[in-house]
Amino acid sequence: MGDQRAITIGISGCSSSGKTTLARLLRDIFPNTFILHEDDFYRPEEELPIKNGLVDWDCPEAISVPDMERALSHIRSTGTFPPTVDSKEDLNTTGTLPIPPSAVDAAKARVDAWLQPSAPGSRIFSDDAASPPPRICLVDGFLLYSPPAFSPIMSALDIKLFLLVSRARATQRREARDGYVTLEGFWKDPPGYVDAIVWPNYAAAHAWLFEDGDAEAGRVDVGALEREGIRAQVGKGLDVDFGETLEWAVGVVMEELERAVLRQEKP
Repeated sequence: MGDQRAITIGISGCSSSGKTTLARLLRDIFPNTFILHEDDFYRPEEELPIKNGLVDWDCPEAISVPDMERALSHIRSTGTFPPTVDSKEDLNTTGTLPIPPSAVDAAKARVDAWLQPSAPGSRIFSDDAASPPPRICLVDGFLLYSPPAFSPIMSALDIKLFLLVSRARATQRREARDGYVTLEGFWKDPPGYVDAIVWPNYAAAHAWLFEDGDAEAGRVDVGALEREGIRAQVGKGLDVDFGETLEWAVGVVMEELERAVLRQEKP
């Protein structure tokens, strides 16, 4: 990885698509791994825009992109979590784990086998003192693939995962949440917030990733994904079983890490 000390992996998608749950599982499955949450870069509530009479927490203007860009630069150059970031997102819950423990154990066993001597993962995470193994930073955020505002963030991501979800499932999950820890204290969505704010903002910011710009129909634009190096569960529908999503994500991360190492090893 040259002078880069951390590999950054974006996990993005609509609010309540399973991003944080997946990030926390991958953190426990892969070695040398930590999480950077986009939600830790919210601007103060009094600076957020108002839309349809409601405070809009779900638009690009709500996030301090320059601060997030600086944090990613620090992570990539040092391999350490930025000392200037005080994470509030880790205080938020994600609800009941949507898969049995046996599925998590199977994913861990798969990665453990990949890390064994002579297996591909050992070339990445060996203890060679001359070339310390990289750390992995999972970047969890609902707007990571939203140009032009988030173009600097996209450029700082080595691997990009995009989780799909239907409007109905996202609404159900979001409305079931207790609320969110914020800089000011605690936020709970007011009635109608998902329909008025969350979904319209998601659909607008990600229209470029869907055929005919229609996020609700959910037919991803494979060409757009390929041009930006974004990986998604194409052809699986919108509400994929989470166990299948975890298996897919583990496989993609291993594949992309191997590819990154091969690029570095080429003369």
